[in-house]
Amino acid sequence: MSDASKSLSADVVIVGAGTAGGAAAVKLLAQGLSVLMLEAGGPLDQAELVSNYRAGAYKNNHMAPYPMQPWAPHPNFIPHDNGYLIQKGPAPYTAQYIRGVGGTTWHWAGQAWRLIPNDMRLQSLYGIATDWPISYEELEPFYLEAEREMGVSGGGPLAGGDYGSPRSAPYPMDVLPLSYGFERLRQRYDSLDLKVVPGPQARNSTVYDNRPACCGNNNCMPVCPIGAQYNGSMSVRRAQKLGLHLVPNAVVFKIETGADNQVQAVHFIDQHKQVHRVTGKHFLLTANAMETVKILLMSTDARNPNGVANATDQVGRNLMDHPASAAEYIADEPLYLGRGPMCPGSINNTRDGDFRGERSAIRIDVHNDNPTRYLTEKYVAQGYYGNELNDKIKHDAERFVLLKSMFEMLPDPENRIVLSGQKDAWGIPKMEVHYRFPEYVHKGYDVCRDLFEQAVRATGGTQAKYSDRGTYTNSQHITGTLRMGSDPNTSVCNKLAQAHDHKNLFFGGTGVMPTASTVNSTLTGVSLSLLAADSIIKAAA
Repeated sequence: MSDASKSLSADVVIVGAGTAGGAAAVKLLAQGLSVLMLEAGGPLDQAELVSNYRAGAYKNNHMAPYPMQPWAPHPNFIPHDNGYLIQKGPAPYTAQYIRGVGGTTWHWAGQAWRLIPNDMRLQSLYGIATDWPISYEELEPFYLEAEREMGVSGGGPLAGGDYGSPRSAPYPMDVLPLSYGFERLRQRYDSLDLKVVPGPQARNSTVYDNRPACCGNNNCMPVCPIGAQYNGSMSVRRAQKLGLHLVPNAVVFKIETGADNQVQAVHFIDQHKQVHRVTGKHFLLTANAMETVKILLMSTDARNPNGVANATDQVGRNLMDHPASAAEYIADEPLYLGRGPMCPGSINNTRDGDFRGERSAIRIDVHNDNPTRYLTEKYVAQGYYGNELNDKIKHDAERFVLLKSMFEMLPDPENRIVLSGQKDAWGIPKMEVHYRFPEYVHKGYDVCRDLFEQAVRATGGTQAKYSDRGTYTNSQHITGTLRMGSDPNTSVCNKLAQAHDHKNLFFGGTGVMPTASTVNSTLTGVSLSLLAADSIIKAAA
Protein backbone atom coordinates (compact mmCIF):
# COMPACT_ATOMS: atom_id res chain seq x y z
CA MET A 1 0.00 0.00 0.00
CA SER A 2 1.33 3.44 -0.94
CA ASP A 3 1.79 6.25 1.56
CA ALA A 4 -1.01 8.13 -0.20
CA SER A 5 -3.37 5.19 0.26
CA LYS A 6 -2.42 4.84 3.91
CA SER A 7 -3.35 8.49 4.46
CA LEU A 8 -6.94 7.82 3.34
CA SER A 9 -7.85 6.16 6.59
CA ALA A 10 -8.77 7.36 10.08
CA ASP A 11 -10.49 6.35 13.29
CA VAL A 12 -13.49 8.39 12.16
CA VAL A 13 -14.44 9.28 8.60
CA ILE A 14 -16.83 12.22 8.30
CA VAL A 15 -18.74 12.92 5.08
CA GLY A 16 -19.71 16.59 4.80
CA ALA A 17 -17.72 19.66 5.83
CA GLY A 18 -20.54 21.88 7.04
CA THR A 19 -21.26 23.05 10.54
CA ALA A 20 -22.52 19.64 11.73
CA GLY A 21 -19.39 17.89 10.49
CA GLY A 22 -17.04 20.64 11.62
CA ALA A 23 -18.39 20.76 15.17
CA ALA A 24 -18.27 16.96 15.46
CA ALA A 25 -14.69 16.87 14.16
CA VAL A 26 -13.54 19.38 16.79
CA LYS A 27 -15.06 17.22 19.54
CA LEU A 28 -13.67 13.94 18.21
CA LEU A 29 -10.16 15.32 17.71
CA ALA A 30 -10.13 16.78 21.22
CA GLN A 31 -10.61 13.20 22.48
CA GLY A 32 -7.56 11.95 20.59
CA LEU A 33 -9.32 10.23 17.68
CA SER A 34 -7.98 10.71 14.17
CA VAL A 35 -10.52 12.22 11.76
CA LEU A 36 -10.66 12.37 7.97
CA MET A 37 -13.33 14.58 6.40
CA LEU A 38 -14.62 14.38 2.82
CA GLU A 39 -16.39 17.32 1.17
CA ALA A 40 -17.97 17.24 -2.29
CA GLY A 41 -17.25 20.90 -2.97
CA GLY A 42 -14.14 22.98 -2.61
CA PRO A 43 -12.87 25.58 -0.15
CA LEU A 44 -14.67 28.93 -0.20
CA ASP A 45 -12.94 32.29 0.23
CA GLN A 46 -14.87 35.00 2.07
CA ALA A 47 -13.33 37.91 0.16
CA GLU A 48 -14.13 36.24 -3.16
CA LEU A 49 -17.71 35.58 -2.08
CA VAL A 50 -18.20 39.21 -1.04
CA SER A 51 -16.79 40.31 -4.41
CA ASN A 52 -19.10 37.90 -6.24
CA TYR A 53 -22.10 39.33 -4.40
CA ARG A 54 -21.07 42.93 -5.04
CA ALA A 55 -20.66 42.29 -8.76
CA GLY A 56 -23.62 39.94 -9.19
CA ALA A 57 -26.81 40.94 -10.96
CA TYR A 58 -29.20 38.78 -8.92
CA LYS A 59 -29.15 40.31 -5.45
CA ASN A 60 -32.27 38.34 -4.50
CA ASN A 61 -30.55 35.01 -5.17
CA HIS A 62 -28.63 33.89 -2.10
CA MET A 63 -26.88 31.19 -4.12
CA ALA A 64 -25.49 33.59 -6.75
CA PRO A 65 -22.10 34.31 -5.07
CA TYR A 66 -21.32 30.62 -4.62
CA PRO A 67 -19.44 28.87 -7.43
CA MET A 68 -21.02 25.67 -8.70
CA GLN A 69 -18.56 22.95 -9.67
CA PRO A 70 -19.53 20.35 -12.30
CA TRP A 71 -18.64 17.53 -9.90
CA ALA A 72 -20.65 19.11 -7.05
CA PRO A 73 -23.69 20.89 -8.52
CA HIS A 74 -26.26 22.42 -6.22
CA PRO A 75 -29.91 23.33 -6.75
CA ASN A 76 -30.58 26.84 -8.01
CA PHE A 77 -33.91 28.44 -8.94
CA ILE A 78 -33.00 32.02 -9.93
CA PRO A 79 -33.12 33.13 -12.71
CA HIS A 80 -34.39 29.65 -13.62
CA ASP A 81 -34.55 26.12 -12.22
CA ASN A 82 -31.31 24.31 -13.09
CA GLY A 83 -32.98 20.90 -12.82
CA TYR A 84 -30.81 19.51 -10.04
CA LEU A 85 -33.89 18.50 -8.00
CA ILE A 86 -36.55 16.65 -9.99
CA GLN A 87 -39.94 17.75 -8.66
CA LYS A 88 -42.48 14.90 -8.54
CA GLY A 89 -44.96 15.99 -5.87
CA PRO A 90 -48.00 18.28 -5.98
CA ALA A 91 -45.99 20.93 -4.11
CA PRO A 92 -42.51 22.08 -5.18
CA TYR A 93 -39.64 21.57 -2.77
CA THR A 94 -37.29 24.36 -3.80
CA ALA A 95 -34.42 23.66 -1.41
CA GLN A 96 -31.20 25.55 -2.04
CA TYR A 97 -27.93 24.63 -0.38
CA ILE A 98 -24.19 25.08 -0.81
CA ARG A 99 -21.81 22.22 -1.53
CA GLY A 100 -18.47 23.49 -0.31
CA VAL A 101 -16.36 23.69 2.84
CA GLY A 102 -18.56 25.37 5.45
CA GLY A 103 -21.83 24.35 3.84
CA THR A 104 -25.03 26.35 3.73
CA THR A 105 -24.32 28.31 6.91
CA TRP A 106 -22.28 30.60 4.65
CA HIS A 107 -25.58 32.21 3.63
CA TRP A 108 -28.01 31.53 6.46
CA ALA A 109 -29.87 34.10 8.56
CA GLY A 110 -27.98 33.03 11.70
CA GLN A 111 -31.06 32.25 13.79
CA ALA A 112 -30.07 29.71 16.43
CA TRP A 113 -33.24 28.63 18.19
CA ARG A 114 -33.58 25.61 20.42
CA LEU A 115 -36.67 23.46 20.39
CA ILE A 116 -38.97 23.78 23.36
CA PRO A 117 -39.57 20.57 25.36
CA ASN A 118 -43.10 20.09 24.01
CA ASP A 119 -41.76 20.02 20.44
CA MET A 120 -40.29 16.62 21.24
CA ARG A 121 -43.50 15.10 22.66
CA LEU A 122 -46.15 15.73 20.00
CA GLN A 123 -47.67 12.24 20.23
CA SER A 124 -47.83 12.16 24.03
CA LEU A 125 -49.19 15.67 24.41
CA TYR A 126 -51.29 16.26 21.28
CA GLY A 127 -51.89 12.84 19.75
CA ILE A 128 -50.08 13.63 16.48
CA ALA A 129 -46.83 12.73 14.72
CA THR A 130 -44.31 11.01 16.99
CA ASP A 131 -42.29 11.51 20.16
CA TRP A 132 -38.52 11.78 20.03
CA PRO A 133 -36.65 8.81 21.55
CA ILE A 134 -34.66 11.27 23.68
CA SER A 135 -35.89 14.00 25.98
CA TYR A 136 -35.15 17.70 25.87
CA GLU A 137 -33.13 17.23 29.06
CA GLU A 138 -30.92 14.65 27.32
CA LEU A 139 -30.35 16.95 24.34
CA GLU A 140 -29.73 20.10 26.41
CA PRO A 141 -26.00 19.52 27.13
CA PHE A 142 -25.38 19.18 23.40
CA TYR A 143 -27.28 22.41 22.77
CA LEU A 144 -24.83 24.11 25.13
CA GLU A 145 -21.86 22.64 23.25
CA ALA A 146 -23.27 23.77 19.92
CA GLU A 147 -23.93 27.31 21.15
CA ARG A 148 -20.38 27.62 22.44
CA GLU A 149 -18.88 26.23 19.24
CA MET A 150 -20.93 28.53 17.02
CA GLY A 151 -20.96 31.58 19.27
CA VAL A 152 -24.63 32.30 19.98
CA SER A 153 -25.94 35.55 21.42
CA GLY A 154 -29.33 35.43 23.08
CA GLY A 155 -31.55 35.70 26.11
CA GLY A 156 -32.35 38.87 27.98
CA PRO A 157 -35.48 40.21 29.72
CA LEU A 158 -37.62 40.52 26.58
CA ALA A 159 -37.05 36.83 25.85
CA GLY A 160 -37.90 35.75 29.36
CA GLY A 161 -34.30 34.58 29.57
CA ASP A 162 -34.62 31.33 27.63
CA TYR A 163 -37.41 31.67 25.00
CA GLY A 164 -39.23 28.80 26.69
CA SER A 165 -36.26 26.46 26.22
CA PRO A 166 -34.80 25.68 29.68
CA ARG A 167 -31.07 26.25 30.01
CA SER A 168 -28.39 24.98 32.37
CA ALA A 169 -25.98 27.85 31.56
CA PRO A 170 -26.17 31.35 30.04
CA TYR A 171 -25.71 32.08 26.36
CA PRO A 172 -22.09 32.68 25.31
CA MET A 173 -22.98 36.32 24.58
CA ASP A 174 -25.72 38.79 25.42
CA VAL A 175 -28.49 39.21 22.88
CA LEU A 176 -28.14 41.82 20.14
CA PRO A 177 -30.41 44.77 20.95
CA LEU A 178 -33.49 45.47 18.86
CA SER A 179 -33.29 48.45 16.53
CA TYR A 180 -35.56 51.49 16.81
CA GLY A 181 -38.01 50.12 14.25
CA PHE A 182 -38.25 46.75 15.94
CA GLU A 183 -38.82 48.39 19.28
CA ARG A 184 -41.70 50.41 17.81
CA LEU A 185 -43.25 47.31 16.24
CA ARG A 186 -42.80 45.43 19.50
CA GLN A 187 -44.68 48.16 21.36
CA ARG A 188 -47.51 48.36 18.86
CA TYR A 189 -47.98 44.61 18.38
CA ASP A 190 -48.01 44.11 22.14
CA SER A 191 -51.68 45.13 22.30
CA LEU A 192 -52.46 42.08 20.16
CA ASP A 193 -50.53 39.77 22.47
CA LEU A 194 -48.02 39.24 19.68
CA LYS A 195 -44.74 39.33 21.57
CA VAL A 196 -41.73 40.41 19.50
CA VAL A 197 -38.49 39.19 21.03
CA PRO A 198 -34.86 39.58 19.91
CA GLY A 199 -33.95 36.08 18.82
CA PRO A 200 -30.91 33.91 19.54
CA GLN A 201 -28.32 34.44 16.82
CA ALA A 202 -25.11 32.68 15.81
CA ARG A 203 -23.74 36.17 15.41
CA ASN A 204 -21.44 38.11 17.67
CA SER A 205 -22.79 40.88 19.87
CA THR A 206 -19.21 41.35 21.10
CA VAL A 207 -15.81 40.00 20.09
CA TYR A 208 -15.95 36.20 20.37
CA ASP A 209 -13.75 33.45 18.96
CA ASN A 210 -11.50 36.11 17.36
CA ARG A 211 -14.50 37.31 15.35
CA PRO A 212 -15.75 40.91 15.45
CA ALA A 213 -19.15 42.06 16.64
CA CYS A 214 -21.92 42.55 14.07
CA CYS A 215 -21.70 46.00 12.51
CA GLY A 216 -25.04 45.92 10.69
CA ASN A 217 -24.14 45.37 7.04
CA ASN A 218 -27.53 43.72 6.45
CA ASN A 219 -26.45 41.18 3.86
CA CYS A 220 -26.07 38.16 6.18
CA MET A 221 -27.76 36.35 3.33
CA PRO A 222 -25.88 35.70 1.08
CA VAL A 223 -22.65 36.41 3.01
CA CYS A 224 -21.47 38.21 6.14
CA PRO A 225 -18.59 40.41 4.89
CA ILE A 226 -16.73 40.67 8.21
CA GLY A 227 -17.15 37.22 9.78
CA ALA A 228 -19.31 38.32 12.71
CA GLN A 229 -21.80 35.65 11.75
CA TYR A 230 -20.78 32.04 12.26
CA ASN A 231 -20.41 29.65 9.36
CA GLY A 232 -19.29 26.02 9.30
CA SER A 233 -15.87 26.75 7.78
CA MET A 234 -14.87 28.28 11.12
CA SER A 235 -15.33 24.92 12.87
CA VAL A 236 -13.57 23.10 10.03
CA ARG A 237 -10.57 25.42 10.34
CA ARG A 238 -10.51 24.87 14.10
CA ALA A 239 -10.57 21.12 13.50
CA GLN A 240 -7.70 21.40 11.01
CA LYS A 241 -5.57 23.04 13.69
CA LEU A 242 -6.30 19.98 15.86
CA GLY A 243 -5.16 17.60 13.11
CA LEU A 244 -8.18 17.11 10.83
CA HIS A 245 -7.35 15.63 7.42
CA LEU A 246 -9.73 17.48 5.07
CA VAL A 247 -10.19 16.20 1.51
CA PRO A 248 -12.21 18.70 -0.59
CA ASN A 249 -13.68 18.03 -4.04
CA ALA A 250 -14.42 14.47 -2.94
CA VAL A 251 -17.88 13.31 -4.06
CA VAL A 252 -18.85 10.26 -2.03
CA PHE A 253 -20.93 7.86 -4.13
CA LYS A 254 -20.68 4.53 -2.32
CA ILE A 255 -20.59 3.15 1.21
CA GLU A 256 -18.96 -0.26 1.35
CA THR A 257 -20.01 -2.88 3.88
CA GLY A 258 -18.25 -6.08 4.92
CA ALA A 259 -19.46 -9.62 5.54
CA ASP A 260 -20.69 -8.57 9.00
CA ASN A 261 -22.65 -5.71 7.35
CA GLN A 262 -20.57 -3.11 9.14
CA VAL A 263 -19.22 -0.19 7.14
CA GLN A 264 -15.67 -0.78 5.93
CA ALA A 265 -15.06 2.15 3.60
CA VAL A 266 -16.51 4.94 1.53
CA HIS A 267 -15.64 5.61 -2.09
CA PHE A 268 -15.40 9.04 -3.69
CA ILE A 269 -14.76 10.47 -7.12
CA ASP A 270 -12.64 13.61 -7.40
CA GLN A 271 -12.66 16.58 -9.78
CA HIS A 272 -10.50 14.60 -12.22
CA LYS A 273 -12.93 11.65 -12.19
CA GLN A 274 -10.48 9.50 -10.27
CA VAL A 275 -12.00 7.07 -7.74
CA HIS A 276 -10.61 6.68 -4.20
CA ARG A 277 -11.39 4.40 -1.25
CA VAL A 278 -11.32 5.62 2.36
CA THR A 279 -11.31 3.23 5.30
CA GLY A 280 -12.12 3.85 8.95
CA LYS A 281 -13.40 2.38 12.18
CA HIS A 282 -16.43 4.65 12.56
CA PHE A 283 -18.30 6.67 9.94
CA LEU A 284 -20.32 9.85 10.52
CA LEU A 285 -22.50 11.24 7.72
CA THR A 286 -23.09 14.98 8.10
CA ALA A 287 -23.77 16.01 4.52
CA ASN A 288 -27.15 17.75 4.38
CA ALA A 289 -30.35 15.78 4.77
CA MET A 290 -30.78 15.39 1.01
CA GLU A 291 -27.22 14.60 -0.07
CA THR A 292 -26.80 12.01 2.70
CA VAL A 293 -29.95 10.26 1.51
CA LYS A 294 -28.56 10.14 -2.03
CA ILE A 295 -25.32 8.51 -0.84
CA LEU A 296 -27.18 5.88 1.19
CA LEU A 297 -29.59 4.99 -1.62
CA MET A 298 -26.73 4.66 -4.14
CA SER A 299 -24.90 2.24 -1.84
CA THR A 300 -26.61 -1.01 -2.76
CA ASP A 301 -25.05 -4.46 -2.36
CA ALA A 302 -26.16 -8.03 -1.74
CA ARG A 303 -26.63 -7.35 1.98
CA ASN A 304 -28.35 -4.00 1.44
CA PRO A 305 -30.40 -4.20 -1.76
CA ASN A 306 -32.33 -1.02 -0.91
CA GLY A 307 -29.20 0.90 0.07
CA VAL A 308 -27.17 1.24 3.25
CA ALA A 309 -29.17 1.84 6.48
CA ASN A 310 -32.36 1.22 4.50
CA ALA A 311 -33.49 -2.31 5.38
CA THR A 312 -36.99 -1.02 6.20
CA ASP A 313 -37.24 1.55 3.39
CA GLN A 314 -37.10 4.57 5.72
CA VAL A 315 -34.15 6.47 4.24
CA GLY A 316 -35.40 9.64 2.55
CA ARG A 317 -38.89 9.48 4.03
CA ASN A 318 -40.56 12.05 6.33
CA LEU A 319 -39.00 15.02 4.54
CA MET A 320 -39.99 18.25 6.30
CA ASP A 321 -39.24 21.93 6.14
CA HIS A 322 -41.01 25.06 7.34
CA PRO A 323 -43.59 26.20 4.79
CA ALA A 324 -43.70 29.98 4.94
CA SER A 325 -46.27 32.64 4.13
CA ALA A 326 -45.67 36.38 4.14
CA ALA A 327 -47.32 39.74 4.62
CA GLU A 328 -45.84 43.06 3.54
CA TYR A 329 -47.22 46.53 4.08
CA ILE A 330 -46.43 50.20 4.60
CA ALA A 331 -46.79 51.29 8.25
CA ASP A 332 -48.10 54.68 9.36
CA GLU A 333 -44.78 55.85 10.82
CA PRO A 334 -41.12 55.71 9.81
CA LEU A 335 -39.37 52.60 11.15
CA TYR A 336 -36.06 52.74 9.24
CA LEU A 337 -35.62 48.98 9.07
CA GLY A 338 -32.76 47.56 7.02
CA ARG A 339 -29.70 47.89 9.24
CA GLY A 340 -28.36 45.05 11.37
CA PRO A 341 -29.18 41.34 11.11
CA MET A 342 -31.75 40.43 8.50
CA CYS A 343 -33.90 38.41 10.95
CA PRO A 344 -33.12 39.82 14.40
CA GLY A 345 -36.45 39.19 16.09
CA SER A 346 -39.59 37.09 16.00
CA ILE A 347 -43.07 36.70 17.38
CA ASN A 348 -42.39 33.66 19.49
CA ASN A 349 -45.50 33.11 21.63
CA THR A 350 -47.52 31.32 18.93
CA ARG A 351 -45.37 28.16 18.96
CA ASP A 352 -47.23 25.91 21.37
CA GLY A 353 -50.67 25.03 22.70
CA ASP A 354 -53.41 22.41 22.57
CA PHE A 355 -54.26 23.66 19.09
CA ARG A 356 -51.31 21.61 17.81
CA GLY A 357 -53.56 18.57 17.79
CA GLU A 358 -55.57 20.23 15.01
CA ARG A 359 -53.41 22.73 13.15
CA SER A 360 -49.85 23.87 12.66
CA ALA A 361 -47.95 25.86 15.23
CA ILE A 362 -46.63 29.21 13.99
CA ARG A 363 -43.61 31.42 14.52
CA ILE A 364 -43.47 34.81 12.79
CA ASP A 365 -40.20 36.45 11.80
CA VAL A 366 -40.17 40.23 11.66
CA HIS A 367 -37.77 40.81 8.80
CA ASN A 368 -35.16 43.51 8.58
CA ASP A 369 -34.19 43.31 4.90
CA ASN A 370 -33.35 46.63 3.30
CA PRO A 371 -36.33 47.11 0.93
CA THR A 372 -34.92 49.82 -1.35
CA ARG A 373 -34.04 47.64 -4.34
CA TYR A 374 -37.27 45.63 -4.09
CA LEU A 375 -39.42 48.76 -3.94
CA THR A 376 -37.48 50.45 -6.75
CA GLU A 377 -38.06 47.53 -9.11
CA LYS A 378 -41.71 47.33 -8.05
CA TYR A 379 -42.46 51.02 -8.60
CA VAL A 380 -40.51 51.32 -11.85
CA ALA A 381 -42.61 48.44 -13.17
CA GLN A 382 -45.71 50.37 -12.09
CA GLY A 383 -44.65 53.40 -14.16
CA TYR A 384 -43.18 55.73 -11.54
CA TYR A 385 -40.16 57.77 -12.60
CA GLY A 386 -38.22 60.95 -11.78
CA ASN A 387 -38.86 62.85 -8.58
CA GLU A 388 -42.14 61.05 -8.02
CA LEU A 389 -40.29 57.73 -8.02
CA ASN A 390 -37.60 59.02 -5.64
CA ASP A 391 -40.16 60.45 -3.23
CA LYS A 392 -42.22 57.26 -3.19
CA ILE A 393 -39.17 55.05 -2.61
CA LYS A 394 -37.98 57.26 0.25
CA HIS A 395 -41.38 57.43 1.92
CA ASP A 396 -42.24 53.75 1.63
CA ALA A 397 -38.78 52.32 2.34
CA GLU A 398 -38.80 54.09 5.72
CA ARG A 399 -42.13 52.45 6.59
CA PHE A 400 -41.88 49.05 4.90
CA VAL A 401 -42.67 45.98 7.03
CA LEU A 402 -42.23 42.33 6.06
CA LEU A 403 -43.60 39.53 8.25
CA LYS A 404 -42.87 35.90 7.40
CA SER A 405 -44.41 32.94 9.18
CA MET A 406 -42.98 29.47 9.61
CA PHE A 407 -45.49 26.64 9.92
CA GLU A 408 -44.90 23.33 11.62
CA MET A 409 -44.77 20.49 9.10
CA LEU A 410 -45.56 17.03 10.42
CA PRO A 411 -43.65 13.92 9.30
CA ASP A 412 -45.31 12.15 6.39
CA PRO A 413 -43.65 9.01 4.98
CA GLU A 414 -44.89 9.90 1.49
CA ASN A 415 -42.93 13.15 1.57
CA ARG A 416 -39.65 11.70 0.46
CA ILE A 417 -36.51 11.70 -1.67
CA VAL A 418 -35.68 8.93 -4.13
CA LEU A 419 -33.02 8.54 -6.79
CA SER A 420 -33.76 9.80 -10.29
CA GLY A 421 -32.81 8.06 -13.51
CA GLN A 422 -31.21 11.33 -14.58
CA LYS A 423 -27.53 11.86 -13.76
CA ASP A 424 -25.24 14.84 -13.37
CA ALA A 425 -22.04 15.51 -15.31
CA TRP A 426 -20.04 13.16 -13.07
CA GLY A 427 -22.48 10.29 -13.48
CA ILE A 428 -24.08 10.70 -10.04
CA PRO A 429 -27.88 10.24 -9.91
CA LYS A 430 -30.02 13.30 -9.33
CA MET A 431 -32.84 13.25 -6.77
CA GLU A 432 -36.59 13.12 -7.18
CA VAL A 433 -38.57 14.96 -4.51
CA HIS A 434 -42.13 13.97 -3.59
CA TYR A 435 -43.74 16.65 -1.42
CA ARG A 436 -47.21 17.80 -0.41
CA PHE A 437 -48.77 20.12 2.16
CA PRO A 438 -51.42 18.73 4.52
CA GLU A 439 -54.58 20.43 5.72
CA TYR A 440 -52.78 20.76 9.07
CA VAL A 441 -50.57 23.45 7.51
CA HIS A 442 -53.45 25.13 5.66
CA LYS A 443 -55.36 25.48 8.95
CA GLY A 444 -52.27 27.09 10.46
CA TYR A 445 -52.22 29.51 7.52
CA ASP A 446 -55.83 30.56 8.25
CA VAL A 447 -54.91 31.53 11.81
CA CYS A 448 -51.72 33.24 10.68
CA ARG A 449 -53.50 35.25 8.00
CA ASP A 450 -55.76 36.67 10.70
CA LEU A 451 -52.71 37.53 12.84
CA PHE A 452 -51.11 39.26 9.86
CA GLU A 453 -54.23 41.37 9.28
CA GLN A 454 -54.37 42.32 12.94
CA ALA A 455 -50.72 43.39 12.82
CA VAL A 456 -51.35 45.54 9.75
CA ARG A 457 -54.31 47.26 11.40
CA ALA A 458 -52.41 47.81 14.66
CA THR A 459 -49.74 49.81 12.82
CA GLY A 460 -51.98 51.69 10.42
CA GLY A 461 -50.76 49.65 7.48
CA THR A 462 -51.59 50.29 3.85
CA GLN A 463 -50.71 48.57 0.55
CA ALA A 464 -50.92 45.22 2.34
CA LYS A 465 -50.03 42.13 0.33
CA TYR A 466 -50.45 38.55 1.60
CA SER A 467 -49.28 35.14 0.38
CA ASP A 468 -52.08 32.91 -0.87
CA ARG A 469 -53.38 29.90 1.05
CA GLY A 470 -51.59 26.80 -0.16
CA THR A 471 -48.78 28.75 -1.83
CA TYR A 472 -45.81 28.64 0.52
CA THR A 473 -42.14 29.36 0.12
CA ASN A 474 -39.46 26.95 1.27
CA SER A 475 -37.37 27.96 4.29
CA GLN A 476 -34.31 25.84 3.39
CA HIS A 477 -34.59 23.84 6.63
CA ILE A 478 -34.23 20.30 5.26
CA THR A 479 -35.38 18.01 8.05
CA GLY A 480 -36.40 14.47 8.85
CA THR A 481 -35.07 12.19 6.11
CA LEU A 482 -32.88 10.13 8.50
CA ARG A 483 -35.03 10.32 11.53
CA MET A 484 -34.16 9.06 14.97
CA GLY A 485 -36.49 6.59 16.62
CA SER A 486 -36.85 3.46 18.73
CA ASP A 487 -38.54 1.38 16.03
CA PRO A 488 -36.39 0.40 13.01
CA ASN A 489 -39.59 0.03 10.99
CA THR A 490 -40.28 3.77 11.19
CA SER A 491 -36.82 5.29 11.65
CA VAL A 492 -33.25 5.17 10.33
CA CYS A 493 -31.18 5.56 13.51
CA ASN A 494 -31.54 5.10 17.26
CA LYS A 495 -31.29 7.57 20.13
CA LEU A 496 -27.48 7.48 19.84
CA ALA A 497 -27.75 8.69 16.21
CA GLN A 498 -26.44 5.24 15.27
CA ALA A 499 -27.86 3.44 12.22
CA HIS A 500 -30.19 0.59 13.18
CA ASP A 501 -28.55 -1.58 10.50
CA HIS A 502 -24.84 -0.80 11.02
CA LYS A 503 -23.25 -0.33 14.45
CA ASN A 504 -20.34 1.81 13.21
CA LEU A 505 -22.42 4.22 11.09
CA PHE A 506 -23.74 7.44 12.64
CA PHE A 507 -25.65 10.48 11.42
CA GLY A 508 -25.52 14.16 12.29
CA GLY A 509 -27.43 17.20 11.14
CA THR A 510 -31.07 18.10 10.63
CA GLY A 511 -32.10 14.87 8.87
CA VAL A 512 -31.99 13.07 12.23
CA MET A 513 -34.84 15.20 13.64
CA PRO A 514 -38.13 13.23 14.05
CA THR A 515 -40.23 16.43 14.02
CA ALA A 516 -39.56 19.93 12.72
CA SER A 517 -41.18 22.36 15.19
CA THR A 518 -41.43 25.97 13.94
CA VAL A 519 -37.85 27.14 14.43
CA ASN A 520 -34.77 27.19 12.23
CA SER A 521 -33.26 23.72 12.54
CA THR A 522 -29.51 24.36 12.28
CA LEU A 523 -28.73 24.54 16.01
CA THR A 524 -30.65 21.33 16.69
CA GLY A 525 -28.89 19.61 13.78
CA VAL A 526 -25.47 20.58 15.14
CA SER A 527 -26.49 19.44 18.63
CA LEU A 528 -27.49 16.04 17.24
CA SER A 529 -24.17 15.81 15.42
CA LEU A 530 -22.39 16.44 18.72
CA LEU A 531 -24.55 13.73 20.29
CA ALA A 532 -23.41 11.38 17.50
CA ALA A 533 -19.78 12.34 18.15
CA ASP A 534 -20.32 11.54 21.83
CA SER A 535 -21.70 8.13 20.85
CA ILE A 536 -18.63 7.47 18.69
CA ILE A 537 -16.27 8.49 21.49
CA LYS A 538 -17.96 6.04 23.86
CA ALA A 539 -17.94 3.28 21.23
CA ALA A 540 -14.23 3.84 20.59
CA ALA A 541 -13.26 3.77 24.26
